[in-house]
Amino acid sequence: MKINALVPMRHVSVRVPNKNFKPFGNGKPLFTHVLNSLQNSKFIQDIYINTDSDVVKEYCKKYHEKVILIDRPKNLIKDDISMNEIIKYDLSKIKGDFFIQTHSTNPLIKSTTIDKAIECFFSKFPENDSLFSCTKFQNRLWSFSGQPINHDKNILTRTQDLPPLYEENSCIYIFERKSFLSSNNRIGDNPYIFEIEKFEAQDIDEKFDFFIAEQIFNYKNQ
Repeated sequence: MKINALVPMRHVSVRVPNKNFKPFGNGKPLFTHVLNSLQNSKFIQDIYINTDSDVVKEYCKKYHEKVILIDRPKNLIKDDISMNEIIKYDLSKIKGDFFIQTHSTNPLIKSTTIDKAIECFFSKFPENDSLFSCTKFQNRLWSFSGQPINHDKNILTRTQDLPPLYEENSCIYIFERKSFLSSNNRIGDNPYIFEIEKFEAQDIDEKFDFFIAEQIFNYKNQ
């Protein structure tokens, strides 16, 4: 069940300046937290960081010698570049058949959760050609036009009794090289949904997300 990890990191972040290397929780750069979880996994062979950031490169050379750096070319630095294009470039540079991709903005993900996801993927493969993590969502949803989406407004069903929906949380994607290259997508034709608790799956996009994730981190590490 050996697998390689891909962790993309741009130097520039728009909504939270210097987000990837901003001090988080215990004062270490944000991106190091997911690296530590990956390095403590039982199944991950190599960790690759695709980046254009000299800050990330220098830090890894000093403190994470086993991390393998991939220089991101200029044509893949823009904010609107699809993550699938980044992965496609990575696969052209490295070997291996199976990959797990995560983000530096998922600092609360645990190595035990990563291992469970990897074990789950290989137990389902090849029937399920990929796996991605989601958070269960059970609330009454409405369209902007005022139409109920997942419930009957005339029957006040308890939210815990509603059929669950699943929100893609960007924490974990696992896929086979062959499957990715055939579809140019990290999520294949028959993916398996792997549920993660919402507090562990906290993703950082905005400044408020950073604050919430840091509070959860500090609470768990009291």
